[in-house]
Amino acid sequence: MAQAQEALEQAVAQPLTVLSEEERLFASSVREFAEAEIKPYVREMDEKQKMRPEIIQKCFELGLMGIEPGDEYGGSGGSFFMACLAIEELARVDASISVMVDVNNTLTINAFMNYGNEALKKKYITRLATDTVGAYCLSEAGSGSDAFALQTRAESISDSRGDHYLLNGRKMWITNGNEAGIFIVFANLDPAKGYKGITAFVVEKGFEGFTVGKKEDKLGIRASSTCELLFDNCRVPKENVLGEVGKGYKIAIETLNEGRIGIGAQMLGLAQAAFEAALGYTKERKQFGQAISENQGVQFQLAEMAVKIEAARLMVYNAARLKDAKQPFIKQAAMAKLFASEIAEEVASLAVNLYGGYGYVKDYPVEKYFRDCKIGQIYEGTSNMQKQTIAKMLLAE
Repeated sequence: MAQAQEALEQAVAQPLTVLSEEERLFASSVREFAEAEIKPYVREMDEKQKMRPEIIQKCFELGLMGIEPGDEYGGSGGSFFMACLAIEELARVDASISVMVDVNNTLTINAFMNYGNEALKKKYITRLATDTVGAYCLSEAGSGSDAFALQTRAESISDSRGDHYLLNGRKMWITNGNEAGIFIVFANLDPAKGYKGITAFVVEKGFEGFTVGKKEDKLGIRASSTCELLFDNCRVPKENVLGEVGKGYKIAIETLNEGRIGIGAQMLGLAQAAFEAALGYTKERKQFGQAISENQGVQFQLAEMAVKIEAARLMVYNAARLKDAKQPFIKQAAMAKLFASEIAEEVASLAVNLYGGYGYVKDYPVEKYFRDCKIGQIYEGTSNMQKQTIAKMLLAE
C-alpha cells in the first residue's frame, strides 16, 4: 500500500486541482487498489486471457461495480464523474479490468437506472452493484456501426408456462460475455417496423435457450472476455422488458452516448500509463554517456505527449461533468472518445519508440499499452461514427 501511495504522489500530469476532496480521495483509493492488487497479476491475466476471480470480487467489495446507484440498490451513491475517475485509474494499470467496470457502470447499470421500472431496478441493479457482472448486447455479425440492422428476433408467446418472449439469434463482440450473469439484449419484436420494433430484454445466464459461445482471441484487452452469445428459443419473462416495447433503439442510442465518455476515460488512463512508463525510462536509459531524456528531441516528444494527455483529460472530464449536471453532452462525449482514443494510440506508439527494442518485447509494459489502446477507436462507436455525430450536431447548430 505504501508503494501505491508513493506512486500516487509522484504521478505526473494529474490535474488534481479540478477535483473535489471527495473525488481526490476516491481516485487515490482506486489507484492504490489497482497498484497493490491488480498490477501484480496484469501480465498473467493477459497471457491466460482471463481475469482472476478474486479481483472481480474485490471490485464488488470496494463498490466499484455500482458507483452511481444509491444505498437502496446496493450502490455507492457516487456520480458519473466518479465512475469515470475509477475507469481512468483502473486503465492506468489494466485496461481489461477497467472495461469490465466501465461496461457494468456506464452501460448496464445506467440503462436500468434510466429506463427500468422499480421492480427491475430493485431486482437487477442490486445484483449488478453487489455480486453479478453485467453485459450490454447490441452488436451482431452484420450490425456494427449500422447497429439497427440487427437480426436477433423476439416473439411474444403464451403457453402453459405463462407469458414469455422467445429470442432467437446471435450476438457478437459482447464484452464481459464469460463473466456476466445479467445481459441487456436488443432484439426486434416487429421487423416490419424496422428499428421501431427493437426492444431491450433482460436475460440471465441460466435462462433456457441461452448459451455463451466462442470467446474471441484478441489483439489487446485480452483478459476481458469478448464473446458470441447464442439464443435458441430463449425464454424471457414478459416482465423482463427494459423500458417500453419498441423503444429499444432509444435505449441503445442514449446509453451508448453516456458509455462513450467511459471509453474516453479508459483511453485516458492508458495514455497516462504509457506516458509515465516512457518518462521514467528516458530518465534511466543512457546513450552516449547521458540519459536520453537530456536530448532535446526526446524532451519535445515528452512535452507533446503530456500536452495531448492533458487536453484529452479536460475533454473527458468536461463531458462527464456535463452529464452529471444534466446538460447537453452528446457532442462533447463523441469528441472526448474520438480524441482520447487517438491520443492513446499516439502516446503508446511513441512510448514504444522511446523504449527502442525493449519496447517491442513483453518484458516491458509499453507493448501491452499499445495493444490495449487500439480497441478505443473501434468499440462503442468507431472514430468515423464519432466524427459523423460531431458533424451532424455542428451542422444543426
